[in-house]
Amino acid sequence: MLQQHHVLTPPQLSEEDVRRIVRAELDREQAARTAAIIASKGTLDWAYPPLILATTAAASGMDASVFFTFYGLNIIHKDFERLLKVSPLGNPAMPMPVTMPNVVLGLPGMGPMATSMMKSKFRGKNVAGIRELLESAQDLGVRLIACQMTMDVFGYEPGDFLDGVEFAGAAAFLAEARHAHVTLFV
Repeated sequence: MLQQHHVLTPPQLSEEDVRRIVRAELDREQAARTAAIIASKGTLDWAYPPLILATTAAASGMDASVFFTFYGLNIIHKDFERLLKVSPLGNPAMPMPVTMPNVVLGLPGMGPMATSMMKSKFRGKNVAGIRELLESAQDLGVRLIACQMTMDVFGYEPGDFLDGVEFAGAAAFLAEARHAHVTLFV
């Protein structure tokens, strides 16, 4: 008895189906080269991660954008050097002697000392400063986006921010972030 073999025929795709599949593949390819980062903290120690990640992504050939919201706006404020500080008080990871009680860490002058200490540590390890990271980000085409709602809440105007900063709401950034290959909240 002869065995019958069934030949599977591929389903017939319409031209619209093919176009949809190609568009989806192109979108995936573009997403593999996209990073969307949200920066919500406004201290010196929290300014480094989003800028280092964004510049590294851009230097690696990815399209990168950073959405600065709430206190993260300090990072792109024209006066960022004054605004970005480190607080040793309430920061359990701060490398201060264990014997220092919180009452000492809260004394006047401890914040500037901690800020100076961190800047010195970064310089000592040849890590770029915030100004250099911001300049590199802009040179590499990283989109620096200020949250419009937070600006309104805090009373900021576009002129308060560095040249080249864009302004958008959360919905606009989420529309971009949902297509990104890498999305980070720092």
